Amino acid sequence: MWIDSHCHLDAPEFDADRDAVLERARAAGVGLLVLPAVEVANFAAVRELAHRHGLVYALGIHPLYVERAADADLDKLKDALQAARDDLRLVAVGEIGLDEFVPSAAPARQVHFYRAQLELARDADLPVILHVRRSADALLAGLRRVPVAGGIVHAFNGSAAQAAQFVERGFRLGFGGAMSFERALQIRRLAADLPAEALALETDAPDIPPQWLYRTAAQRAAGETARNEPAELPRIAATLAALRGWSLDETAAVTSANVRAALPRIGALA
Repeated sequence: MWIDSHCHLDAPEFDADRDAVLERARAAGVGLLVLPAVEVANFAAVRELAHRHGLVYALGIHPLYVERAADADLDKLKDALQAARDDLRLVAVGEIGLDEFVPSAAPARQVHFYRAQLELARDADLPVILHVRRSADALLAGLRRVPVAGGIVHAFNGSAAQAAQFVERGFRLGFGGAMSFERALQIRRLAADLPAEALALETDAPDIPPQWLYRTAAQRAAGETARNEPAELPRIAATLAALRGWSLDETAAVTSANVRAALPRIGALA
């Protein structure tokens, strides 16, 4: 069974055919999806989808949503985590982190929310799902200040040294559609060389489409779409298998075991 460790199934891009998207995923052998929240407003949606379809979810405030979040939203997150403390489908605090790629993304407020959410995860004894874009060192600094129970670093694209530091702290690193591009030399090098126990697979659907779904800006302007789906995970995994010299069965077994290790409540659901 494949596990998609990062999928935004609640996104509006899936409103027209969400059930069909799930059917295609299951037909492709993707047996479990991890649904991270991005703001208080979609906490209920990811929780409801997880319970309705036998999936798992995480609750958190994404760094690119902190500008429109109120400080009181941290209290709402704390209350939501407390209310769901016995819900085994709640597997992490996320998606949280830092984004230093978008220049107008309120860096000081991001840091405030990141550290506060690390503290909430620590207090709830939950792992975290981390958003990282040009921010690996700052994320690691936060983890040194507020250690947590590991988790998954979503869409990792840092250095080998940064990867090693996350792995030492109990994290697995998410690899998805970006790995399918031949020019993504750093990502592909990491996917090939990191210890097997460091690797998790994800789609980030509907985002980060793999190479075969990618559309240029001109194509998108002309109305062509590039929506990613969890059903694409096995084909994405084939890239990892080729880079590692693994069979698809071995790739599924290793990466799914790694997600279960990173998010232990998944094992309790079996």
